[in-house]
Amino acid sequence: MTTATGTYAPKPGAAPLPRMIAAQAALETRMLLRNGEQLLLTVVIPTLLLALFSSVDIVDTGKGRAVDFLAPGILALAVMSTAFTGQAIATGFERRYGVLKRLASSPLPRWGLMTAKTASVLVTEVLQVILLTVIALALGWSPHGNPAAVLLLLILGTAAFSGLGLLMAGTLKAEATLASANLVFLLLLVGGGVIVPLDKFGSAGQDVLGLLPISALSDGLRSVLQHGAGMPWGDLGILAVWAVVGLAAAGKFFRWE
Repeated sequence: MTTATGTYAPKPGAAPLPRMIAAQAALETRMLLRNGEQLLLTVVIPTLLLALFSSVDIVDTGKGRAVDFLAPGILALAVMSTAFTGQAIATGFERRYGVLKRLASSPLPRWGLMTAKTASVLVTEVLQVILLTVIALALGWSPHGNPAAVLLLLILGTAAFSGLGLLMAGTLKAEATLASANLVFLLLLVGGGVIVPLDKFGSAGQDVLGLLPISALSDGLRSVLQHGAGMPWGDLGILAVWAVVGLAAAGKFFRWE
């Protein structure tokens, strides 16, 4: 009498690459949403600024309703807070505590880890945009323009700020990243055309500040959503340059340890 041998031997090996990236992206998103400091930065502050400055006449935003000027700028701020400030701080401390070093030795390639982080940023931004849009509409916002132009601006803005955030996290110490990222956030909040119009800084200041990624993103979103303009090629060009330079520099100088 013969006994058949079953084929129950395990097949060790890494999971398919798309599944690994999706799992890491889901983990990154859950960690971000559970972090109180990150939620304050990415959700609470933009929401409070939108509600406060739309309801109280604190800053002269020009003709029309304040929310029509503020909503595009706050959307740009939300992108910066997630793709730049939040990602820089989180990645900087992951690097300090050796998390990145351990993940780099896993079957997930380094570019796959960065892809997962980018996917997590995009998911968070979608939630931010939905929340801020609902609040702005409740405050009387009347958006106009081409949705494709808005989407392209948000994508290029995310790429630009992600590159700069990863560059900072991969070259500075965690404590320096924390201080620098928060300082840049505050400076660009004031001088990036988010709440205060750039024409308040004079012609010379306006020309310089207009080259910043936050200014290009907020100005581009405002020209489309407030004024119904077509593709803001100038602002898209500025964001594209920042995206290429930032991502290339991050790829070259990022240190995993």
